Amino acid sequence: MHLPDESESSPQINIVPMIDVIFVVLTFFILSSLFLTRAEGLPVTLPRAATGESQLDQHTLTVTLTATGTLQLGNAETTLESLPTQIEARRVGTQSLLIVIQADEAVPHGQVVAVMDQLRTLGNIQLGIATAPLTTSAQP
Repeated sequence: MHLPDESESSPQINIVPMIDVIFVVLTFFILSSLFLTRAEGLPVTLPRAATGESQLDQHTLTVTLTATGTLQLGNAETTLESLPTQIEARRVGTQSLLIVIQADEAVPHGQVVAVMDQLRTLGNIQLGIATAPLTTSAQP
C-alpha cells in the first residue's frame, strides 16, 4: 500500500497578532503623552506669549499664584516665607532645579517679583514663567 506523500510546508510565524499589539501599545503611548503636557489643573489664567517654549523635565517644580493671591507649591498651599524650605525638602541631591512660576494674569507684578526674590535665595536653580500659547483670536 502506497501512501501519498504529504507536502511539508515550512513553519511560518503569523505576525498579524503582533502588529495588533504594537498598534495598541503605540496608541497607549500617544494618548498618555497628551496628558503629560497638561497643566496641573489649578485655576490659573496664564498670560499669552508667542515665543514660549516647553521646559518640562523630571527636575521641575511648579509654583502657582492664583487670582485670589493663594501661593501653591505643586498642589499644596504654602506661604512665601516657607517656600524656600519646602523646595529644598523636595530637591533631589544638588542637581539643578527648574522652578516654573504659574501666575494668573490678575496677580500684581509685585507679587510675582516677591516670589522670584524668595526663590533666588536658593542655589542652583533656574526660574521660568509659564505662559499660554498665543492664538490669533486672543486679544492683547
